[in-house]
Amino acid sequence: MEFGARTDIGLVRKINEDGFHVGGNLFAVADGMGGHQAGEVASRVALEVLADYHIDRADPKSSLQGAFQRANEVVYMKARKDKTLVGMGTTLTALLITEGRLWVAHVGDSRAYLCRQRELVQLTQDHSVVGELVRNGDLSAQEARFHPHRNLLTRALGTASVVAVDVFSTEWQQDDKALLCTDGLSGPLEDDEIRQIIQDHDDPQGAVDELIRQARKRGAPDNVTAVLIKLASQDKSARRRHA
Repeated sequence: MEFGARTDIGLVRKINEDGFHVGGNLFAVADGMGGHQAGEVASRVALEVLADYHIDRADPKSSLQGAFQRANEVVYMKARKDKTLVGMGTTLTALLITEGRLWVAHVGDSRAYLCRQRELVQLTQDHSVVGELVRNGDLSAQEARFHPHRNLLTRALGTASVVAVDVFSTEWQQDDKALLCTDGLSGPLEDDEIRQIIQDHDDPQGAVDELIRQARKRGAPDNVTAVLIKLASQDKSARRRHA
C-alpha cells in the first residue's frame, strides 16, 4: 500500500493542534482542543500512546479499544496534574489495516472515509451536536456545515475518566482508498469535492496536497490534516509515496 499525509496550520489559527500517525498498518489523525497550547498537547499525547500500544492482530477490536482507553486515561490524568491543561481533549480516529478488512476506532468529529471507484462513503459518525441533529433528521448535511454549533462535540478523548469508543470493521478491495481527516478539511470541502480530488490523483501524497490546498483556498479557518492510503492486497506494509 501507499500513503500520503500532511498537516497544515491553516490561515486563522496561531498554532497547529492537529496531528497524525503513520506507521506499519496503523494510521490515525487527532484534533486537539483546549486553552493556550493544551489542544496541541492532547493530540500529541493521544497519538503517542496509540503508536506505542501493542495491537494484537489476532484481536484488533479489543486492542483498539484498549489503546483508546489508555490514551484517554493518559490525557485525562495529565490535565488533572497540570492546571494549565485543564479542560483539554482531542478527537482521535484510527485505521488498522488487516488482511481484507479495515478496522476503525473513533472518538470525536474527525472522519474516516472509504473511496471505491466513484463512491466516497463516510465510515465514522460525527460525535457532535450537529451530527446528532443530522442523524435524527432535524438538520440536513448542508445545513450542518454552516451551523453555529458545528464544532461542539458530544464525545472527546481525555475530557472524562472513561470514554465510549466506536470500533468496527469493514471489508476493503484492491485499489480502494481510505481517508482520515480532521474537520479542518471536511468542513470547508463537501464530500463530492473530496471524492473528485481523490479520483483525480493516483498518487496519495498528491491528493493530500491538493485537498489541503483547496481547504486553504476556502479560508482554512481551522487546522487541516489528511492521511490517504491506497490499498493493495499484494503489499505487506505501507510506504510513503512523494508527489
